[in-house]
Amino acid sequence: MTVDAAALLRRAAFRMDPERAHEAALRALQAGGPALSAASSWLSRRDGSVGQSLMGLEFPSPVGLAAGYDKYGRAVRAWGRLGFGFAEIGTVTARPQPGNPKPRLFRLPADEAIVNRMGFNNDGAAVTARRIADARRGAGAGVPIGVNIGKSKATPLDRAADDHLASFRLLRGVADFVVVNVSSPNTPGLRELQDREHLTAILGALRDEDASMRRHDARAPMPFLVKLAPDLPDAQIEDAVDLAGELDLAGVVLTNTTIARDGLSHPDDPAAAEQGGLSGPPLRARAGAAVRVAARRAAGRLLIVGVGGIMDADDAWDRLAGGASLVEVWTGLVYRGPLIARDITLGLMDRMRAEGVGHISEVVGSDLGA
Repeated sequence: MTVDAAALLRRAAFRMDPERAHEAALRALQAGGPALSAASSWLSRRDGSVGQSLMGLEFPSPVGLAAGYDKYGRAVRAWGRLGFGFAEIGTVTARPQPGNPKPRLFRLPADEAIVNRMGFNNDGAAVTARRIADARRGAGAGVPIGVNIGKSKATPLDRAADDHLASFRLLRGVADFVVVNVSSPNTPGLRELQDREHLTAILGALRDEDASMRRHDARAPMPFLVKLAPDLPDAQIEDAVDLAGELDLAGVVLTNTTIARDGLSHPDDPAAAEQGGLSGPPLRARAGAAVRVAARRAAGRLLIVGVGGIMDADDAWDRLAGGASLVEVWTGLVYRGPLIARDITLGLMDRMRAEGVGHISEVVGSDLGA
């Protein structure tokens, strides 16, 4: 796919309803396996200077797909072929659920932003696990595949741990890592699960279940991460990082979408008034600050994954320098097109050469001493 072709596709997509365009893009990626396979050597163009071994996994690039784009796991094979270094599928819930009523996805083009209130629409853990397993056969995904899990809407908060366990038992065999999503603003009460008591119950239960299952199948420990909201005060981010360390988790993902509407150049855009989480460049500053808070608190003990407002190589560099070892994109894929992972990775490599950096790990946390 040429840059001009990608631009034409974006223009065509922006003439459609946002959710219909999103579904059409996923169908195209799902159906375009042979073409993507033929183009993958150009799109991915792996280079050892940006590859990392993290959580016992090999990441050919630090640029991954954020949860929320491939909710159903329909395009698992496509992400590595498009140049992504990993992909996070979901959010997946124990039970199938349709999500919130439509319309529930809104563009703010002047800010390259999106507001969504999707509500964890997905086919449920059993179906999604089978779909990911099918995609991983043969040539498979070629990159690490994480699964993001969340509480089913119908499950009360005091049963959240059981609900997460039900999903995990079904998805454990197809996930390279698991992210626990307690930070979406679009499931009533979900963000209450970010407090220490609830997090301890959920994450502790998952860790213990994995240990129990490993006694029977001798698998490596599952890397668990927790995804946090940008709207948390710094002290609560630090407390969540401390808890992740206490529970021996692999890391934290910062951040989810925000309920704030700060930083919009056109706050009078009707989409800004829609209920839901805001993503894209208006989230960039807060998401970057949250990464720095978490990285300083973790002091190298946990993996930090940065997401929120990453649109180009400069954004990715800033998040890596702030302490993230990996970054993820979602809204950038919508506005910058399917070549975004390749473009960001090549941009990082160009900047590394310009600054005399030999490996991407030298960038990680390089700003924290300033």
